[in-house]
Amino acid sequence: MDDLALDKLADPLLDAAVKAGRAIMRHFEGVPEVRIKDDSSPVTQADEEAETIILAALARLVPQIPVVAEEKTAKGEIPEIGERPFFLVDPLDGTKEFVSKGNAFTVNIALIRDRQPVLGIVYAPAMDRAFWGIAGLGAFEAKGLSVGKIAAQPISVRPAGDTLTILASRSHRTPETEAFISNYVAAEIVSISSSLKFCLIAAGEADLYPRFGPTMEWDTAAGQAVLEAAGGGVVDLDGRPFGYRKPDFRNGNFIARGDPNIPILETKSG
Repeated sequence: MDDLALDKLADPLLDAAVKAGRAIMRHFEGVPEVRIKDDSSPVTQADEEAETIILAALARLVPQIPVVAEEKTAKGEIPEIGERPFFLVDPLDGTKEFVSKGNAFTVNIALIRDRQPVLGIVYAPAMDRAFWGIAGLGAFEAKGLSVGKIAAQPISVRPAGDTLTILASRSHRTPETEAFISNYVAAEIVSISSSLKFCLIAAGEADLYPRFGPTMEWDTAAGQAVLEAAGGGVVDLDGRPFGYRKPDFRNGNFIARGDPNIPILETKSG
């Protein structure tokens, strides 16, 4: 794994994400047929087609690295990974947003090494906006990839001011989230779906994203890779680094922040 050049892998994975995004958008124009999985989350043919495209690309590019993908996992198809590097794939993060004809849904591909995301691709097909981050090399954004290769622009988090732009999940807002946000002086609280929240912080467009509630590792890994490559970070409520390969790939609560000097304040009671 050490001889795998992450920067050389980023471009073909970005291409795979864009191809998956094109497939998703073909379904977006119609009326998607929604099924409910055993975990009560929705799935559509767009999810499954996008995942097939990404898995085919990974099998061609890096067949030696196992892949944990959301829809395969839902069917019980989980590879043995042990302590090896592995990919996490969420082919359509924000399915509810997709079904309701919103635009804040994403394609996510992340490489995990030593339990940390070291490469992340996030593509928002309805916005035609892509973000990617490579550990040690930085984070980048490009627009218009569906119509051609557009020059990448480096992105970085911004210093926190006296007031913060705080992001919250559009479909999973909880009382715990509201209590946490009440600790801060917020200039703006923005509700948005999917891993875009990490990317907006990475691009210096927001400051803080608290998440109190269930997520899976494939929901967060790619966005975390982008944010960390841009100078931000993701921690648990005790301020410890947020790692991967947890039991059942299930996340606990976390805080994503741009400026690492933003404090993690205790949630107000009551």
